[in-house]
Amino acid sequence: MSESRVKRLATTLMDATTDKDPLVHEQIFSALCYLGGQEPEEILHACEEYLRQHDKLAYPHRVIILRAMEAVVKGSLSQLDKSTAKVVIFLASNEMTKSKDIIFEWQQAASNVLVAVGRRFINKVMEEVLTKFQPGVLPHYFIVQTFANLSMANVFGMVPFLNSILGTMLPMLGMARQDNMKSVFCYALQSFSESIQEYLANLDKAPDPTVRRDTFSNEIFSAYEVLFYGWLQSREAKLRLAVVEALGPMTHLLPSEKLEEQLPRLIPGILVLYRKPAEAYYISKSLCQILEASVNIGSRTLDTQLDTLLNALQLQICAPLDSSMPVPLKNHNEVLRCFTVLASSFPDHLLGFLLPKLESGNERIRVGTLTILRQIINSTPSQMEFKKPFILSSMKLPLQDNSNRVKRAVVHVISAMAHHGYLEQPGGEALIEFLVRQCALPANQALLLPRRSSLEMEDLTDSHVRDISVNTLFLISTTVDRMADVLWPYLLEFVTPIPLTNALTPLCKSLLFLAAQRQEEEGDGFQLTYDNNAGLPSPYALTVRLLVVSSQPYLGEGRGSACLRLLNVLQLSVHKDLKPLWSRKIPALVEHLEANTTESLSQKEWEERLLKFLRETLAAISDPLWTSQLTQEMCRRLSSYNCYPMEKNFLYKCIGTALAACNNKDLVRKQLQDLLETARYQEEAEREGLASCLGLCAVTHLDETLAKLEEFVKSDVFKKSAGLFSIFKDRSDHEVEKVKSTLILCYGHVAKHAPRELVLARIETDILRNIFLYFNTKVLGIKVETKDLTLKLCLIRSVCMICQAICASDQSGDFSFSRKAELVLQMTDFIKAEPVDSLRTSIRQKAMMACMYLVILEPPLSDTEKAELVESCLSSVLPLPLPDAPEPLWSNTLHALKDLLKSLLHRHMTPHGLQNMFEHLSPWIKSAKEHERERAVDVSAAILAFYREKLNVSTVVPFYNLGFLMALFSPRCTDSQASVRQHAVDCVYSLLYVQLCYEGFSRDHRDDSIEKLKALKPGLRDPDVSILFQACCSIAKVIAKRLPPDQMLSLLLSMLEGLADPDRNCSRAATVMINSILKERGAVLLEKVPEILEMVHAKLQEVDEEPVRRAAQQTVCILATQHKAAVVATLLGRPLPLDSCTCTMWQALASDPPLTSQVLELLLEKIHRDVPYKENKSFLRGSTPERVATPFPLAATCALHEILSVRESGPAALGLYAELFVSLLLRVSCTVGVQPPRNLPLHKDRRSLGGKGGGGGPAPRPLEPCSSAVETLKAMLIQGGSQEVVRAVAEAGGWEWLWSTERHHDGVALLASAMAKHAGPKLPSIVKHLSPMFNSLYDSQRLTTTAFFAELLGSNVVNDLVLLESMMDSMTARQRDSCNAVRMLALRGLGNIASGAPEKVRKHGAQLLASMMNGMDDKEDPNHAVALEAMCGLSKLLALMEERDVRSMLLHVAIRIRPFFDSERPELRRSSVVLFGNLTKFSAGSSEDAFFEQILNGLVTLLLHLQDPKAEVIKACKFALRMCGPSMGCPGLCDMFQNHLHEDRGLHYGEFMNDVCKHLMQSYPDTLTRLVATNLFYFKSNWPDIRAAAPMFVGFLVLHVNPEHGQQLDLDELIAALTVLLKDPVAAVRMKAAETLGRLVRIV
Repeated sequence: MSESRVKRLATTLMDATTDKDPLVHEQIFSALCYLGGQEPEEILHACEEYLRQHDKLAYPHRVIILRAMEAVVKGSLSQLDKSTAKVVIFLASNEMTKSKDIIFEWQQAASNVLVAVGRRFINKVMEEVLTKFQPGVLPHYFIVQTFANLSMANVFGMVPFLNSILGTMLPMLGMARQDNMKSVFCYALQSFSESIQEYLANLDKAPDPTVRRDTFSNEIFSAYEVLFYGWLQSREAKLRLAVVEALGPMTHLLPSEKLEEQLPRLIPGILVLYRKPAEAYYISKSLCQILEASVNIGSRTLDTQLDTLLNALQLQICAPLDSSMPVPLKNHNEVLRCFTVLASSFPDHLLGFLLPKLESGNERIRVGTLTILRQIINSTPSQMEFKKPFILSSMKLPLQDNSNRVKRAVVHVISAMAHHGYLEQPGGEALIEFLVRQCALPANQALLLPRRSSLEMEDLTDSHVRDISVNTLFLISTTVDRMADVLWPYLLEFVTPIPLTNALTPLCKSLLFLAAQRQEEEGDGFQLTYDNNAGLPSPYALTVRLLVVSSQPYLGEGRGSACLRLLNVLQLSVHKDLKPLWSRKIPALVEHLEANTTESLSQKEWEERLLKFLRETLAAISDPLWTSQLTQEMCRRLSSYNCYPMEKNFLYKCIGTALAACNNKDLVRKQLQDLLETARYQEEAEREGLASCLGLCAVTHLDETLAKLEEFVKSDVFKKSAGLFSIFKDRSDHEVEKVKSTLILCYGHVAKHAPRELVLARIETDILRNIFLYFNTKVLGIKVETKDLTLKLCLIRSVCMICQAICASDQSGDFSFSRKAELVLQMTDFIKAEPVDSLRTSIRQKAMMACMYLVILEPPLSDTEKAELVESCLSSVLPLPLPDAPEPLWSNTLHALKDLLKSLLHRHMTPHGLQNMFEHLSPWIKSAKEHERERAVDVSAAILAFYREKLNVSTVVPFYNLGFLMALFSPRCTDSQASVRQHAVDCVYSLLYVQLCYEGFSRDHRDDSIEKLKALKPGLRDPDVSILFQACCSIAKVIAKRLPPDQMLSLLLSMLEGLADPDRNCSRAATVMINSILKERGAVLLEKVPEILEMVHAKLQEVDEEPVRRAAQQTVCILATQHKAAVVATLLGRPLPLDSCTCTMWQALASDPPLTSQVLELLLEKIHRDVPYKENKSFLRGSTPERVATPFPLAATCALHEILSVRESGPAALGLYAELFVSLLLRVSCTVGVQPPRNLPLHKDRRSLGGKGGGGGPAPRPLEPCSSAVETLKAMLIQGGSQEVVRAVAEAGGWEWLWSTERHHDGVALLASAMAKHAGPKLPSIVKHLSPMFNSLYDSQRLTTTAFFAELLGSNVVNDLVLLESMMDSMTARQRDSCNAVRMLALRGLGNIASGAPEKVRKHGAQLLASMMNGMDDKEDPNHAVALEAMCGLSKLLALMEERDVRSMLLHVAIRIRPFFDSERPELRRSSVVLFGNLTKFSAGSSEDAFFEQILNGLVTLLLHLQDPKAEVIKACKFALRMCGPSMGCPGLCDMFQNHLHEDRGLHYGEFMNDVCKHLMQSYPDTLTRLVATNLFYFKSNWPDIRAAAPMFVGFLVLHVNPEHGQQLDLDELIAALTVLLKDPVAAVRMKAAETLGRLVRIV
């Protein structure tokens, strides 16, 4: 019986091979393999019988069975019985040869079975297969292939058969007509040859060590003749490749004399095949084997073939190579192997062939030859040892090639040469120099060259070549020990040449490594020796070079750090006294570089650090001769930096620094003369550098510098440029201007750097006189104004430097600058000459900076001069269109204007001086153009802040123009431009503090009311009208408080003028401020409320968004203070929906808290007085009545919204918090689904509907009662200080739920939760006002109240406020409510007590448990909503209840909830499973055994639902299983549940179930039948994942059950059920069924 069941299992699986899904096929294959692993003999017999009996089974299905047989054979080969092997061999042989046609997949599978068996039973296999390999009869294709594969799989078993096989096969070669047969014969010959070679190579392990190569030589040669002379000529590419692949291994077995004889024909015959590029790899591979065989026999004939062979092989190497394609790359490597073979035997001939090829001008030939040369240098070092001089000499021409591909190939060759000692030979220096020059190629050019359209290799840029060269240089410097003596100190020769600048960083890195090695060898005294290294650069040249390039430290991959480190290493070589200084300073400089980036490093500061380092170096050396030589070296190097302007500029500064340290006056004069004569004045960087040089030199050589400048002007060099006739030549004129510009700039730098005690005496006599001489050009005695931009800028900069020099002098206070007015006028002319429609140059900015410095100096400017200067600057800067200018240039220009005006004001720090300044600025401040207004107020803010900061009041004086200035700026606080608003507040702030100073307060005094202005600034960024209005009022209050009485009239008159301001915001602000100030000083009361309100309303409609609107709103507030009832009644009579003007008037009532409270009470009374809605019965039978809102409560709700939307209503809302909250919540409840009233009166002006009122608050949504109530409730909470409540509800989407009919109670719950969290202290009063609503006639109000209380019970704040008992009683009473939803919410509230007051659960446990049980047994609960809530609530409460309360009802609950485990509704599944998990806590004691039965009943369900389609159900099952674990009495299972079933982690279900079943069968083997039966129920589940999990569960149970216990199963029923699943529409289910079927073998 057992055998028949195994066979039945196998048969069932094999029947399922007809499945169309390939994944199911694989699972069937795996199942058969598993069966075979347990019962290999029986399964092999079953498979054999099945295939034999199902002769018509399609071959794809036969393949699955044959593959399984192969796997079983491989897995159990050592235990396989001979008889079984024979059966398998016979079947496989028949399957393989059944069809004469080739059906590859089928016959290959059968062949593989034979090969697998043949690994052990080779004789049996050969006995069977040889019967179908008869002499004179062409065999089946797969017979030959099987021989081939057997020879590779079992070399020692197969080789003894090969002699006879070859004997039989050779006559068949001539019989083969089809290409596929020829190909398989070739494959067999290739495999035979390779296995014979392996056999011969391992004769010590072979069964027959007498076998020799000549045993097979004659047969192989005969086959060779057929293949080479016959089949190789085929037109079919596959056959040719098969022949070629076979010939290579076969040549190793040919008789030596035959091979020698065949080579003249064989090699050309192979080479000719290269004409087919697709076959090249196989040809090269075979050719390499042929060459190895020929070399092994010492062939002489090969020498005669070399030229042809080398030419063909070189063509292969020179062919374009795409490195992304593996086959061509393999061919390339095989060809290189051929060259290696040839180089080992014919080195002279090979080099004689290769080296002349390097002289070719063809790029490909040269690159290919270099590639071969690199290969033989690396692979045959001994043969090439004496050829090194010839190889080196042949590299001359490639070194001159400009092709990047050739360069790359040369670099690779150099790398190989470095490792094998070539570069130590004479001529190696040229290769090193070449490598360094490639390191100097430009970097980062990968995107500059266009792609070529040809099929060549990838385009190589200079950047690519450079990267390869840099890496190569560093590698040979650091990893090739023998190169150290070659490269050090030779590489230093490449540091100083300017063309090699780009190579500096890699050079320095290599030199640093080499120097470190030398330092280890020679100790601390290590330094350069010049005796044997005449080409080394001098210490001066090295110092200058490394210091200059360090001025641009981040160029060239961070050359600054590398150069400075190298300089530090060379310290003793530069000068013996430098070690203490450089060891300290250079690391600090490097650290500074590494702590910064290109963006963060200040170039000016860095250059100053380097110049200071140079000065300290010269001081440390203190050797005049050394300093002179260094200076001369710098000057000699100057011209070489013409292409590097920034470095040359710094070199000029270094020269100036060195000249300043030089004591040789003659040398200083000579060098200055040379510098002035050789400078390239057309270059800006050079002009700057020369001027800086002369300035730095003047630090110690002022007289010599000034004298040399004057002498240069009188010299022939200058006169040649500035000759009389040169003014008529544009180019010459331009060049003269550049020379003059440079000289003017030189004088400025001289003044800046000259000793302070000497400079004043030279300013006007020597410096300014010459500056004006160069600047003012005269033609025939007439002054000609220059148009040269450079000349102007140089003059301005020099003037700035001169002024700074004067100010820095100790005698500057006594110095009267006689040419000051002339210079100011010149600067003013420059400013006026600039176009006002664009900003392209920095002339304005620099000229204003110069004026700023000039204003500081004595004598002071006249009023007319100052006015002219200010007007010119304002007119030149403020109107500029900003977009035309680069941002930095514009900001610098505006900053210069501010600095100039501050400088002017500083000399006249009086109200009058301030008045004069703002008389110029006032027209710009009031400009209709936004950008002009913005700049003017920005400048004003800066001026007033400066005035306040610098003001020093010695006597109390009146600030007579405060009113005028306040009126000028305060309305601008609401300007349409945000930046203007910000700056205007700053202006008012400064003016008020200036007033305090004039009143006698100290400058550091702080006034709280004025400080509040700063707090307004952030809000002014927002253009919202309401924010601007509030800010305007606040500012007005501060002004009214601080403004002196005598300034009131001036302020009001000026503000009234502001009503005509072109900016409407500012005109409106003026009116608001007037009203606010008047309110502070006395309000006017009006008598007739209705008429006044009607007039105000009409005025608001007439003048939309005018300043009058603010004043009107203030009037409404004043009226309401005296006549609140009349005002409320009148406004409630306005039509609905409210128009914007009515909204504005309602909002006005929120400004006074006492008044607001009274108004709110009146409105609440209006809401409660009338019914919330009326029902209109529909004429249609069965339709629900339509509910329509009543008008007065709706109007009162809208009014409440408008008042509560204003921030000032906060105190009143807080005082009536509970009343407002409850009323509005119930109002929301009663208006859900309620329609607005019909036949509302129409507005006269419908345009104002829904608009914005004067207070800026939007009107509520028109004609939507519920949304209106919700918005009002939100506004009330915000004004009542519960903003967090509003935010929390909004984030959860609760406000939208409140007006939703379906989700209203969820919205109420969110609101209650937020109230408990953020407004707990307010709840007692709310509960008190809300509790009576439990008995409301309206279902909606009872529902809302229950939902609110239910959520509150979940918060501990209820317990803290002693509200729990009463609320719990109320909820218990609601269980009898007629409304299903109310009953459900009541249970939710009772369940929430677990989290709100856990300590009370134990006390009321019985009552709570009874309520939950009643809920689960609710008969009027068709959708199980109440039962669901009862289960959720009981889950929360169980952990806190007394065991005695729960235990009595434990089994009842467990049985009651069991049907919900498989409910279609996921929430019921989840809740019931969670509750089941919680019940396990009470299973100990007397109920333990009974509850264990309940666990076993539900265990399968819980485990299977770990594959539930809903994630929340999976989490619930994980929880329940974790809870059940301790009650199951199996520690291993419990640990698994605890460790693997984490809710937040994924689960590998298959592995988990495997382990679970293992523990179940170890601990509870008797439950197998029960567990399997439950699983069988789920074989019909609607969920595919569970349907797939059930058979897998069964399979794992069977896998781990003891076979004895397995006998209790009804296998026939189980197999039948699984067989049905094999036809399931879901492939995953079929796969699991097949897998389980395979595992059933354990229990059969």
